[in-house]
Amino acid sequence: MEKNVTALEPSAEAVPGDKDSASKQIPPAAVARMTLYLRALNSLLAEGVERVSSDALAEASGVSSSTLRKDLSYVGSYGTRGVGYEVQYLSRHIAAALGLTHDWKVAIVGAGNLGKALARYGGFESRGFDVVAILDADPMVIGNEVGWLRVSDAANLELVLQRTGTNMVVLALPAAVAQDVCDRVINAGIRSILSFAPVLLQVPPHVNLRKVDMATELQILAYHAQRAQTPGQAL
Repeated sequence: MEKNVTALEPSAEAVPGDKDSASKQIPPAAVARMTLYLRALNSLLAEGVERVSSDALAEASGVSSSTLRKDLSYVGSYGTRGVGYEVQYLSRHIAAALGLTHDWKVAIVGAGNLGKALARYGGFESRGFDVVAILDADPMVIGNEVGWLRVSDAANLELVLQRTGTNMVVLALPAAVAQDVCDRVINAGIRSILSFAPVLLQVPPHVNLRKVDMATELQILAYHAQRAQTPGQAL
């Protein structure tokens, strides 16, 4: 039996639809929150939930209802007064707004522990990302199997990217070689790069670079943990 969320959308909370919202530029902070909404919606879909209120979706996403309704206005509000949001429709619409309906082919450069873990991660495919290649420069690693992939020689980086139709690259590399490889990736025509390298990479304006620095994130956690342990400190 399919489940439905019992809390329905109050009429005072419904946000009017906006015909021009699909063409609006979504602020970076809202884009980040959209991924949270999509994850929550997909969880609801897996549970058989058909409709959800803004309060329930906001709570599942860890944001306020007002923030959620404002964010959804960027992609067009599809809430119905007294009924709520249709989960499947809203999920598809957010996915389209985030570009997840495109064919994204990902190559991972660096077959160390991190690179291999990323290549084996099953969550990419379910979110629309197809890992098509993993590369490394170490002769002891080249040719080894990682999941269903075989490690390619990084010396053939440009050929591998072209052959596989890669349009996104993940850099799981040491700092010393990251910039040189990043330059090669850009020269090969890649415009979307995710870097785990512990160094600030320089890229031209037309390239989208996202940096994941786990040490920095741990330092931020340490700061908040310290404040939480200090009497009288506001969180």
